[in-house]
Amino acid sequence: MRLPNGENLDIMTMPDVIVQKKATRKKPVAEKNKKMIARDISWLSFNARVLQEAADKTVPLHERIRFLGIFSNNLDEFFRVRVATLKRMMSFGKASKMHLEENPDKILDEIQSRVIEQQREFDMVWKDIATEMEAQHIFLRTEKHLNKEQQKFVLNFFNEQVRTNIIPLMIESIQQFPILRDKSIYLAIVLARQDNSVRQKFALIEIPTNVLPRFILLPSREGEHDIILLEDLVRFCLPNIFVYFGYDKFSAHIIKVTRDAELDIDNDISDSIIHQIEKGLKDRRKGKPVRFVYDKDIDPLLLEYLMRRQGLSGKDNLIPGARIHNFKDFMDFPESIFPPHLHRKTFIHPLFLNAPSVMHVIQRQDVMLHFPYHSFDTIIDLLREAAIDPNVSSIKITAYRLARNSKIVNALVNAVRNGKQVTVVLELRARFDEAANLDWKSRLEEEGVKVLLGIPNMKIHAKLCVIKKRIGNKTIQCGFVSTGNLNERTARVYGDHCLLTTNRAIIADINRIFAYLESPRHDIKILQGAKTLPVSPLNMRDTFLKLIDREIKNAKHKKKASIILKMNSLSDATLIAKLYEAAKAGVDIKMVIRGICCAYTENKKWKKNITAVSIVDEYLEHARVFIFHHGGQEKVYIASCDWMIRNLDHRVEAAVQITDPAIRQELMDIMKIQLSGNVKARILNNEQSNEYRKDGDKKIRTQVEIYKYLHEKQYT
Repeated sequence: MRLPNGENLDIMTMPDVIVQKKATRKKPVAEKNKKMIARDISWLSFNARVLQEAADKTVPLHERIRFLGIFSNNLDEFFRVRVATLKRMMSFGKASKMHLEENPDKILDEIQSRVIEQQREFDMVWKDIATEMEAQHIFLRTEKHLNKEQQKFVLNFFNEQVRTNIIPLMIESIQQFPILRDKSIYLAIVLARQDNSVRQKFALIEIPTNVLPRFILLPSREGEHDIILLEDLVRFCLPNIFVYFGYDKFSAHIIKVTRDAELDIDNDISDSIIHQIEKGLKDRRKGKPVRFVYDKDIDPLLLEYLMRRQGLSGKDNLIPGARIHNFKDFMDFPESIFPPHLHRKTFIHPLFLNAPSVMHVIQRQDVMLHFPYHSFDTIIDLLREAAIDPNVSSIKITAYRLARNSKIVNALVNAVRNGKQVTVVLELRARFDEAANLDWKSRLEEEGVKVLLGIPNMKIHAKLCVIKKRIGNKTIQCGFVSTGNLNERTARVYGDHCLLTTNRAIIADINRIFAYLESPRHDIKILQGAKTLPVSPLNMRDTFLKLIDREIKNAKHKKKASIILKMNSLSDATLIAKLYEAAKAGVDIKMVIRGICCAYTENKKWKKNITAVSIVDEYLEHARVFIFHHGGQEKVYIASCDWMIRNLDHRVEAAVQITDPAIRQELMDIMKIQLSGNVKARILNNEQSNEYRKDGDKKIRTQVEIYKYLHEKQYT
């Protein structure tokens, strides 16, 4: 699990600070009638698993540092979105049109309590990591621990690169208190004189991490690496910055504000949505504060002043912390100072190895790619081939989150230049990628690509492509259905599945989805013609409800009945209730849920408890897989959607049944490996206490075993 170059994620070496909480951890807040765990509390449990990875001494040191960055980044987004939403619920109440959580005020109270607890754990994990860094001769130097050579270097660096990028704010003399920017850190400073001859003053300096590196390598002794944080470099230079005022005593501590990041966009999907998003992005900078993080050693008078000027109170998620904040930057901690870490290399799927044409292979048989084990280059090659093939007439594709320098876009642009009709369904409302997608829209349209922006009330989250080829009087179509974004950068670390096919029934339904997206009125009747692909918002939930009902029926008739589910999040009340019904009937249910799991897994009234684990490791488990025993004729699906209200009712999503026997067995084998994991798998019990699964004589680290399984098939 690594971000952004790679994202997200033996108990024997876990520090006590994580493990000892198990006995005293409160039972999670539940939804109505205590039938579900509150999604936000479950999410905090997931982020605690990320923190466990940072604490695990078997993980390489630079990866542990990166996990701290991921934990921090995750928490930032959680406050920007979910905490902000809960606060809105409290403000608007039932008069709002939101999907209301039960007791948002109680959930906010528990969030506050758990976040402060996790902050303490975080600080102890960081202290442990810092000690390990020193053992490897890596030192974070503060402004107070610089030798003369380093002091000279710091002053030169400040004068040459930093000075012109900072403007101190004398906040006591500013009538309108400045809006502190989200994602930024500030030095809150008390200026005074040693002899107390003048009244102390307060000032703020924004640390320019958006234009300068957070980590600056200092001149160091042989075999050592000294690093100073940018804010500590600024601290050292405070006498130079405030030389005009005659102060000679400074106290400076980091503060940070997290703001409501939800965009208020109405449902009119037209050119006006562009203006709405642009306005929303500007308004996001002024969103209400949902968290104020500060160094617990800050001057109390300065803290009180900052709270008063910003209109903050004790209810505004005030989080005391240690000296360093914005740990998300630690995802980019310099790796060059660590011993090289050999990552597993992706490899080309054996059917495409040395194949002159991707399309020719797909025409012969369906193929499933498993990222990041298989190389994403095959998808790029497919689109490049389509771009130059004189027989290809059109390409249609959905895009949710594209890579910064997208090879997907380059292939599509070249297809247009070669006379192809190219349609891209671009979701402008992909959270935190809105600005990037606006830029992609402009570039694509400038090149002649037909860009579709979306439909009212829906995000387009399905991962689909169809390529139409004409040879003589014969039309050949191929395409794919994927569980993950068309992003070659994240495909190196996101665990996803992608089915490449020429199956006529599947291709026909992909075309129906594009017809629906292209139709002016977005008539849902167009989707009703889909016979093979379950589609949200039409029939995805009903499809899975019927499949679960079939297992319940079989269980009641004493027949074998089982369900295997893998997804990122499980929070849909209807499907969870149906799973409870299945467990009560004796259906064997096994789940791999990476993030939110609102379902309880243990109940004395059930014939069989639900087995559920969460795998957090080097790769981000992102795939969605659904397997139903179905009387021995297994029904196996992959999908773009989780079992959440937003995916099933408010997004366009697609699932596909895997009918090829070899691919179906391959997916079932992979899920069997995942369910047998006992190294990086945490048990999702009712308390969500994140206990590691330890059963079995052999240690099974699932991502390693899946790599071996697929790699061996390469040579058999």
